[in-house]
Amino acid sequence: MANVADIKEELNKVLYPGFQKSIIEFGFVKDIQEDNGTCTITLDITSSAAEVEEQLKKDISAVLKNIGINSVKLNISKPEAPKQQSNSVSGQNIAPQIKNFVMVSSGKGGVGKSTTTVNLAVAAAMQGKKVGILDADIYGPNIPRMMGLIGKEVEVVGNKAKPFNAYGVDVMSMGSLMDEGHALIWRGAMIMKAVQQLLRDILWEELDILFIDMPPGTGDAQLTLAQSVPVTCGVNVTTPQHVALDDSRRSLDMFSKLHIPIAGIIENMSGFICPNCKTESDIFGMGTCEPLAEQYNTQVLGNLPIEPAIREGGDEGKPIVYCNPETESAKRYMSTTAKLIEFIDKVSDTASNAEIQPTTPPGVSACSSSQNSSHSGDSCGCSN
Repeated sequence: MANVADIKEELNKVLYPGFQKSIIEFGFVKDIQEDNGTCTITLDITSSAAEVEEQLKKDISAVLKNIGINSVKLNISKPEAPKQQSNSVSGQNIAPQIKNFVMVSSGKGGVGKSTTTVNLAVAAAMQGKKVGILDADIYGPNIPRMMGLIGKEVEVVGNKAKPFNAYGVDVMSMGSLMDEGHALIWRGAMIMKAVQQLLRDILWEELDILFIDMPPGTGDAQLTLAQSVPVTCGVNVTTPQHVALDDSRRSLDMFSKLHIPIAGIIENMSGFICPNCKTESDIFGMGTCEPLAEQYNTQVLGNLPIEPAIREGGDEGKPIVYCNPETESAKRYMSTTAKLIEFIDKVSDTASNAEIQPTTPPGVSACSSSQNSSHSGDSCGCSN
């Protein structure tokens, strides 16, 4: 007959889901009782996710059968599950363990959206937040390089992928799930499914903020995200040129139509800081976003300069805000992030996507012309 020592030895083989340490090593096993072949185990775990509890029940039962114990009673103490921020009937939240979702968007590519996302996320982690980055830029997933994760293999736990962790930030990217350099030529329905899987099939922990790096523009990825989780707020990244601001208006208008509060605009490449003399020069324009911010009743979160160390940090996987905190750019990222966190705290409890739930059948792109019953192929890029 197995005794308590035998049971404890077997439990040392049970890995806590998502980690390579056992429930014994973590100290989660608080009590073990054995009574005539019935084993009662008391656990105190750190995750409120139902799938973690179910996996533990399965794994514990499996190892104890090896020593002849078929009757197992588990008393599991765990944190209260985070409340779902949108109405479960009229809204949707497929990742309720995450408190706040921040959509980082741009009207066009090449404005430094991914670089901004990385440094905002690392800065938020440095300011005490539990942070993640979801690289949902299907066509140009650059986050792995910028976070020093190129070549890292994704660890699969059960049927879900475990996020990487770098600079105190949990990270998952489409770029880590496909072969480097391969092009994705996807229709709208495939993009929509990919975005949902990146939220649902990744072992995201309880996070204060998940920064989501979106593809440029306004399309299926943005709409699917907004319908899948209650986005707390949106951040628009632009450069000072008026041609870029024209595209930013479309991005800001998208936030309004999706009922996403606009946290603000980040004016990237705002001036150039010479690495030698440290003087700041106006090469692309500066301070052009204020009128745009006023037009959309929002704020300019920050004016981030061009500084060679930003580019070097992105190429080398060393975010400037972490690796060169004394630079002017790093200081501006920190102040920009502080303003963003202040806005998130203000609107967090009101996040909802109830008003934008899909009305089209699954797999059909909800484009602007889908209201017409005679949906023609030349009106948009989706297919029925």
